[in-house]
Amino acid sequence: NAKERYSAEQALSHDWIVGTAPRANEAAVLQNNETLLDNLRSFRVQNRLKKATLQIIVGQLDENQIKGLREIFTALDANQDGLLTLQELQDGLDRAGLDKSTLELESIMAAIDTNASGMIDYTEFLAAALDKKRHVDERMCWTAFSVFDSDGDGKITMDELQEALGTSELEEDGNNIDSIARVMLDADRDGDGAIDFKEFVDMMKEKTSRNSPDRYTGYGARQSQ
Repeated sequence: NAKERYSAEQALSHDWIVGTAPRANEAAVLQNNETLLDNLRSFRVQNRLKKATLQIIVGQLDENQIKGLREIFTALDANQDGLLTLQELQDGLDRAGLDKSTLELESIMAAIDTNASGMIDYTEFLAAALDKKRHVDERMCWTAFSVFDSDGDGKITMDELQEALGTSELEEDGNNIDSIARVMLDADRDGDGAIDFKEFVDMMKEKTSRNSPDRYTGYGARQSQ
């Protein structure tokens, strides 16, 4: 039951995780995840709707699916407070031998910190570090799409984007209307002023969907019938 499932933060702060779960060898955990920095870099350039969608998706994953990411987060979180600072992120990636500049890391940190708290919480980290190819499927996308499609008409309008993103902590700049318009422009491939489910899936699987339209199987259409 999704309503009874632990949230990401609840799972991380559970007594067993905090006090009993064995700490994995931190260096080995980090060094065995060569795609980590690539995933963080990819998240940095995503639009606000994609970032919000990924946060919804990680909330649907079970512990087995995020076990590896939890171990990475724990290895990075030096003081075990459930939050990553820029210094902790830098130190952890240094231990992993991953090549990045301080300037790039600051840019990545700012992009992941979607609530502008100055630190990265567990859910933000999961959304950024998630292997999109493995976990961003149509079933997960439909769950997120339904959150944004508040009137259930099968399309996400500008008003619905404004409602979902405009007053949330995901706001990235002072010109919010222009920012949302850019999201719409990126996703609305047929130019009708709204995002349907196929366009939403194409946006989330941008490289695959544009080159392979047959990947879309009509999950949203089946669900809405």
